[in-house]
Amino acid sequence: MTEKTLQTQNKELVINFLKAIENRVDTAELSVYYHDEVEQTEYPNALVKNTVLRDKAALLEAAERGKNVITKETYEIVSLNAVDNTVMLECIWKGTLAIPLGQLKAGEQLIAHFAQFYTLKDGKIFRQKNYDCFEPFQ
Repeated sequence: MTEKTLQTQNKELVINFLKAIENRVDTAELSVYYHDEVEQTEYPNALVKNTVLRDKAALLEAAERGKNVITKETYEIVSLNAVDNTVMLECIWKGTLAIPLGQLKAGEQLIAHFAQFYTLKDGKIFRQKNYDCFEPFQ
């Protein structure tokens, strides 16, 4: 497989992963994107005060819990690049709230600008780093 083909496949995997989240798939369907030894790092932001590390079980649990807070979410890709087994993504995320948050009411949108870095192994997400910058909602 050529390097370009690998990078294209890696970008497609990340795009399909984001579409799965947007489509609100169940945890069994979402699980197929994650390597068994996946580790996600979410750096501090307006919702998470300290760096959080999540393994596969914690990622799937968080995805399920998030469905109680967000009724719909979209990822507008601003840029998507791949080098070797790393995919770098910049996107605008919008989530429709199921509950009030800060000054936002249920039904309104929470908006964030995300930079995410995915390291793939065996065709699955092995490492994920999130740098989430939320627009004001307080």
